[in-house]
Amino acid sequence: MSARLQLVSHALCPYVQRAAIVLQEKGVPFERIDIDLANKPAWFLKVSPLGKTPVLLVDGQPIFESAVICEYLEDTEAPPLHPAAPLARAQHRSWMEFGSAVLNHIAAFYNAPDEAALAARAQDIRHRFEQLEAALGAGPWFAGERFAIVDAVFGPVFRYFDVLDSIADFGLFKGLPRLQQWRARLAARESVRRAVRPDYPVLLLAFLRGRGSALSRRLDPAPQVQQGP
Repeated sequence: MSARLQLVSHALCPYVQRAAIVLQEKGVPFERIDIDLANKPAWFLKVSPLGKTPVLLVDGQPIFESAVICEYLEDTEAPPLHPAAPLARAQHRSWMEFGSAVLNHIAAFYNAPDEAALAARAQDIRHRFEQLEAALGAGPWFAGERFAIVDAVFGPVFRYFDVLDSIADFGLFKGLPRLQQWRARLAARESVRRAVRPDYPVLLLAFLRGRGSALSRRLDPAPQVQQGP
Protein backbone atom coordinates (compact mmCIF):
# COMPACT_ATOMS: atom_id res chain seq x y z
CA MET A 1 0.00 0.00 0.00
CA SER A 2 1.31 3.48 -0.89
CA ALA A 3 2.35 5.83 1.88
CA ARG A 4 0.01 8.66 2.85
CA LEU A 5 1.62 11.93 1.77
CA GLN A 6 0.72 15.30 3.29
CA LEU A 7 2.42 18.48 2.08
CA VAL A 8 2.51 21.15 4.77
CA SER A 9 2.64 24.44 2.96
CA HIS A 10 2.16 28.19 2.88
CA ALA A 11 0.09 29.72 0.09
CA LEU A 12 2.92 31.92 -1.25
CA CYS A 13 5.98 29.77 -0.58
CA PRO A 14 7.92 29.08 -3.82
CA TYR A 15 9.70 26.14 -2.20
CA VAL A 16 6.37 24.47 -1.48
CA GLN A 17 5.49 24.91 -5.16
CA ARG A 18 8.57 22.90 -6.17
CA ALA A 19 7.42 19.93 -4.15
CA ALA A 20 3.82 20.27 -5.34
CA ILE A 21 4.95 20.35 -8.99
CA VAL A 22 7.11 17.23 -8.56
CA LEU A 23 4.27 15.38 -6.81
CA GLN A 24 1.88 16.23 -9.65
CA GLU A 25 4.42 15.38 -12.37
CA LYS A 26 4.80 11.96 -10.79
CA GLY A 27 1.02 11.53 -10.43
CA VAL A 28 1.27 10.92 -6.68
CA PRO A 29 -1.87 11.59 -4.59
CA PHE A 30 -1.22 13.95 -1.68
CA GLU A 31 -3.04 16.18 0.76
CA ARG A 32 -2.02 19.81 1.06
CA ILE A 33 -2.20 21.51 4.46
CA ASP A 34 -1.76 25.29 4.43
CA ILE A 35 -0.54 27.02 7.58
CA ASP A 36 0.01 30.63 8.61
CA LEU A 37 3.75 31.18 9.02
CA ALA A 38 3.04 34.31 11.08
CA ASN A 39 1.18 32.15 13.59
CA LYS A 40 2.84 28.74 13.43
CA PRO A 41 0.86 25.97 15.13
CA ALA A 42 2.66 23.94 17.78
CA TRP A 43 2.29 20.70 15.80
CA PHE A 44 4.08 22.31 12.85
CA LEU A 45 7.09 23.33 14.94
CA LYS A 46 7.42 19.71 16.05
CA VAL A 47 7.72 18.45 12.46
CA SER A 48 9.69 21.43 11.07
CA PRO A 49 12.79 22.07 13.20
CA LEU A 50 13.64 25.14 11.08
CA GLY A 51 10.08 26.47 11.28
CA LYS A 52 9.84 26.65 7.47
CA THR A 53 7.69 25.17 4.74
CA PRO A 54 7.48 22.81 3.00
CA VAL A 55 7.33 19.69 5.11
CA LEU A 56 6.32 16.37 3.59
CA LEU A 57 4.68 13.98 6.02
CA VAL A 58 5.13 10.39 4.89
CA ASP A 59 2.72 8.31 6.97
CA GLY A 60 3.19 11.01 9.59
CA GLN A 61 7.00 11.02 9.41
CA PRO A 62 8.40 14.44 8.44
CA ILE A 63 10.87 15.36 5.71
CA PHE A 64 11.79 19.05 5.57
CA GLU A 65 13.61 21.24 3.03
CA SER A 66 12.30 21.31 -0.53
CA ALA A 67 15.40 19.89 -2.24
CA VAL A 68 15.42 16.92 0.14
CA ILE A 69 11.70 16.35 -0.43
CA CYS A 70 12.20 16.38 -4.21
CA GLU A 71 15.09 13.94 -3.95
CA TYR A 72 13.03 11.61 -1.75
CA LEU A 73 10.23 11.64 -4.30
CA GLU A 74 12.75 10.98 -7.06
CA ASP A 75 14.04 7.97 -5.12
CA THR A 76 10.60 6.53 -4.41
CA GLU A 77 8.24 7.53 -7.23
CA ALA A 78 8.21 7.12 -11.02
CA PRO A 79 8.70 8.56 -13.57
CA PRO A 80 12.27 9.82 -13.03
CA LEU A 81 12.66 13.60 -13.33
CA HIS A 82 16.46 13.75 -13.02
CA PRO A 83 18.83 12.72 -15.82
CA ALA A 84 20.21 9.19 -15.51
CA ALA A 85 23.86 10.13 -16.06
CA PRO A 86 25.61 11.11 -12.78
CA LEU A 87 27.29 14.21 -14.22
CA ALA A 88 24.09 15.54 -15.81
CA ARG A 89 22.19 14.80 -12.60
CA ALA A 90 24.75 16.72 -10.55
CA GLN A 91 24.58 19.64 -12.99
CA HIS A 92 20.80 19.76 -12.63
CA ARG A 93 21.18 19.86 -8.86
CA SER A 94 23.63 22.73 -9.25
CA TRP A 95 21.08 24.71 -11.27
CA MET A 96 18.47 23.95 -8.63
CA GLU A 97 20.73 25.74 -6.14
CA PHE A 98 21.06 28.55 -8.65
CA GLY A 99 17.26 28.80 -8.61
CA SER A 100 17.34 29.22 -4.84
CA ALA A 101 19.86 32.05 -5.26
CA VAL A 102 17.50 33.76 -7.73
CA LEU A 103 14.70 33.51 -5.16
CA ASN A 104 16.96 35.27 -2.66
CA HIS A 105 17.54 38.04 -5.20
CA ILE A 106 13.78 38.37 -5.71
CA ALA A 107 13.25 38.73 -1.96
CA ALA A 108 15.94 41.41 -1.84
CA PHE A 109 14.19 43.15 -4.75
CA TYR A 110 10.73 43.34 -3.17
CA ASN A 111 12.27 44.35 0.19
CA ALA A 112 14.51 47.08 -1.29
CA PRO A 113 14.05 50.18 0.90
CA ASP A 114 14.35 52.85 -1.81
CA GLU A 115 14.35 53.31 -5.58
CA ALA A 116 18.14 53.17 -5.89
CA ALA A 117 18.26 49.84 -4.07
CA LEU A 118 15.31 48.59 -6.12
CA ALA A 119 17.17 49.35 -9.36
CA ALA A 120 20.33 47.67 -8.06
CA ARG A 121 18.44 44.54 -7.03
CA ALA A 122 16.72 44.47 -10.43
CA GLN A 123 20.18 44.41 -12.01
CA ASP A 124 21.14 41.48 -9.80
CA ILE A 125 18.15 39.53 -11.10
CA ARG A 126 18.87 40.57 -14.67
CA HIS A 127 22.44 39.26 -14.36
CA ARG A 128 21.18 35.88 -13.14
CA PHE A 129 18.68 35.74 -15.99
CA GLU A 130 21.45 36.42 -18.50
CA GLN A 131 23.38 33.48 -17.03
CA LEU A 132 20.29 31.30 -17.42
CA GLU A 133 19.81 32.42 -21.01
CA ALA A 134 23.35 31.29 -21.79
CA ALA A 135 22.75 27.89 -20.17
CA LEU A 136 19.49 27.10 -21.98
CA GLY A 137 19.42 25.03 -25.15
CA ALA A 138 16.74 24.65 -27.79
CA GLY A 139 14.12 23.62 -25.24
CA PRO A 140 11.31 23.23 -24.69
CA TRP A 141 12.57 22.52 -21.15
CA PHE A 142 15.79 23.28 -19.32
CA ALA A 143 17.63 20.28 -20.75
CA GLY A 144 15.62 19.49 -23.85
CA GLU A 145 12.54 17.38 -24.43
CA ARG A 146 12.07 16.07 -20.90
CA PHE A 147 10.56 18.04 -18.03
CA ALA A 148 12.88 17.77 -15.02
CA ILE A 149 13.03 18.76 -11.36
CA VAL A 150 15.13 21.77 -12.34
CA ASP A 151 12.13 22.97 -14.38
CA ALA A 152 9.96 22.57 -11.29
CA VAL A 153 12.36 24.89 -9.47
CA PHE A 154 12.06 27.71 -11.98
CA GLY A 155 8.28 27.61 -12.47
CA PRO A 156 7.77 29.35 -9.09
CA VAL A 157 10.64 31.76 -9.81
CA PHE A 158 9.00 33.08 -12.98
CA ARG A 159 5.53 33.11 -11.41
CA TYR A 160 6.57 36.12 -9.29
CA PHE A 161 6.93 38.16 -12.45
CA ASP A 162 3.37 37.50 -13.58
CA VAL A 163 2.50 39.88 -10.73
CA LEU A 164 5.61 42.07 -10.72
CA ASP A 165 5.21 42.80 -14.43
CA SER A 166 1.78 44.26 -13.67
CA ILE A 167 3.42 46.86 -11.41
CA ALA A 168 6.13 48.09 -13.82
CA ASP A 169 8.30 46.97 -16.70
CA PHE A 170 11.65 46.31 -15.06
CA GLY A 171 13.18 45.00 -18.30
CA LEU A 172 14.33 41.76 -16.73
CA PHE A 173 13.46 39.50 -19.68
CA LYS A 174 14.18 41.91 -22.54
CA GLY A 175 16.47 40.42 -25.19
CA LEU A 176 16.43 36.96 -23.59
CA PRO A 177 14.32 34.93 -26.04
CA ARG A 178 15.10 31.44 -24.75
CA LEU A 179 14.29 32.50 -21.20
CA GLN A 180 11.03 34.10 -22.33
CA GLN A 181 9.99 30.92 -24.15
CA TRP A 182 10.88 28.73 -21.20
CA ARG A 183 8.95 31.00 -18.87
CA ALA A 184 5.85 30.84 -21.10
CA ARG A 185 5.99 27.05 -21.36
CA LEU A 186 6.34 26.68 -17.62
CA ALA A 187 3.40 29.03 -17.00
CA ALA A 188 1.24 26.86 -19.27
CA ARG A 189 2.27 23.55 -17.67
CA GLU A 190 -0.62 22.05 -15.72
CA SER A 191 1.51 20.99 -12.76
CA VAL A 192 2.94 24.51 -12.47
CA ARG A 193 -0.46 26.16 -12.72
CA ARG A 194 -1.95 23.86 -10.08
CA ALA A 195 0.92 24.40 -7.61
CA VAL A 196 -0.77 27.54 -6.24
CA ARG A 197 -4.27 28.54 -5.24
CA PRO A 198 -6.40 30.58 -7.68
CA ASP A 199 -6.08 33.62 -5.41
CA TYR A 200 -2.25 33.55 -5.49
CA PRO A 201 -1.92 36.90 -7.39
CA VAL A 202 -4.20 38.68 -4.92
CA LEU A 203 -2.35 37.20 -1.95
CA LEU A 204 1.04 38.13 -3.41
CA LEU A 205 -0.03 41.73 -4.06
CA ALA A 206 -1.29 42.00 -0.47
CA PHE A 207 2.03 40.59 0.76
CA LEU A 208 4.01 43.09 -1.34
CA ARG A 209 1.91 46.01 -0.10
CA GLY A 210 2.80 45.13 3.46
CA ARG A 211 6.59 45.15 2.98
CA GLY A 212 7.09 48.87 3.58
CA SER A 213 9.51 48.89 0.64
CA ALA A 214 10.07 50.90 -2.52
CA LEU A 215 7.94 48.38 -4.40
CA SER A 216 5.18 48.74 -1.80
CA ARG A 217 5.12 52.47 -2.39
CA ARG A 218 4.65 51.90 -6.11
CA LEU A 219 1.55 49.89 -5.27
CA ASP A 220 0.23 52.47 -2.82
CA PRO A 221 1.21 55.94 -4.07
CA ALA A 222 0.97 58.77 -1.61
CA PRO A 223 -2.30 60.68 -1.81
CA GLN A 224 -2.27 63.91 -3.76
CA VAL A 225 -2.21 67.01 -1.57
CA GLN A 226 -4.69 69.58 -2.80
CA GLN A 227 -3.25 73.02 -3.25
CA GLY A 228 -5.06 75.98 -1.79
CA PRO A 229 -6.54 78.74 -3.92
